[in-house]
Amino acid sequence: MTRTHFSARRNPLIVAALAAGFCHLVAHARADWTHYRGPTANGVSAEKLPAAIPKDGPKQLWKASVGTGTSSVTVSGPHAFTMGNTGGNDVVWCLNAATGAVVWKHEYPLDLDKRMFEGGTAATPTVDGAHVYTVSHQGDLFCLDAATGKPAWYKHYQKDFGGKRPQWGFAGSPTVEGNLVLLDVGGKGASTVALDKATGATVWKSGDDSAGYASPVVAVIAGKKTVVVLKASQLVGLDLKDGKELWRSEWKTSYDVNAATPLVMGDKIFVSSGYGSGCALFEVTGSGVSERWRNKNLKEHINSPVVFQGHVFGFDGQAGSGGLLTCLDLAGGAVKWQEKSVAGGSLVLADGKLICLTEKGELVLGEASPGGFKLLSRAQVLGKRCWVQPTYANGRVFCRNNDGDLVALELK
Repeated sequence: MTRTHFSARRNPLIVAALAAGFCHLVAHARADWTHYRGPTANGVSAEKLPAAIPKDGPKQLWKASVGTGTSSVTVSGPHAFTMGNTGGNDVVWCLNAATGAVVWKHEYPLDLDKRMFEGGTAATPTVDGAHVYTVSHQGDLFCLDAATGKPAWYKHYQKDFGGKRPQWGFAGSPTVEGNLVLLDVGGKGASTVALDKATGATVWKSGDDSAGYASPVVAVIAGKKTVVVLKASQLVGLDLKDGKELWRSEWKTSYDVNAATPLVMGDKIFVSSGYGSGCALFEVTGSGVSERWRNKNLKEHINSPVVFQGHVFGFDGQAGSGGLLTCLDLAGGAVKWQEKSVAGGSLVLADGKLICLTEKGELVLGEASPGGFKLLSRAQVLGKRCWVQPTYANGRVFCRNNDGDLVALELK
């Protein structure tokens, strides 16, 4: 590429154009959704919704078939990324976010592993600059070139780190922080692993806990940059620098299905699980972690809730059982309301609005208010079973079902 040098000081129009372009780039970057649960790993978008939301749902832009699985969608600039299993192969897809056209795909042989659900991929691709990081249910870890899909490096959870595969496969998405990619591997002496994101070299390994199904979260907690991981039976905090354990608290769930990613809010952490386990609010101090409260008012089985203005919004109940959309008071855990018309599914938050995808494929938008659920929009956008968290990025909502039908809807 040839660089052109010029002086902008003598031309105010150029200065204005550069400033406008810079603002556009910043706004564009903030609207991207580069990680499962969004850029801040809490299911919240900084993007605004339109003042008038169509009551019968947003316009469908395109539809694609991406293979069996429950991988969600990540978005970076003009591209959308997801995974699915088709024809005996796992496929990582890079699609044009505006049209659905295939930009590239990367595939490798892998079984479907259908066990009491459709099977297929479970983790969501993580985008970091020029690279995409993906994990299969068997622990195939790829670092792919985001522009071409060509592998930059490869590791395997079980073969390289002694990872023990959970009953329903590895499901936690890779988390990138600084120069590290953080992984819930579940190996002895390598429960959590931090790799150099550029080379795949091991930077540190920590712990002996079995892996859960949630994704690692990084946050400054009690003044220290901490990796929070919900393991098979423990909530663990590790020092990002070296993996040293800072604190832990027991969190047991039937069949070790700890799947909802913890929500970190300053020094407080909200955790929820299904099978009757319920939810709790923990607080971390310099002396360790303590439980503020615990009850069974929100039992998130697979997908994670969101927090907005001191309240938790999520689905109470097992996947497949039609758990109700529920609002809790974060301070004490009391139920503020439950909405019977929105049963079973997952959600994200944008502009103070809940964007819900029900298990039956309805896209439902409503106010995130403790005073009660106010419906803004409702539309059938997919069929079959939907256990996949929706994505909202750059004015588009991406919805997917377990069979791999993916739709992009315009909401800007």
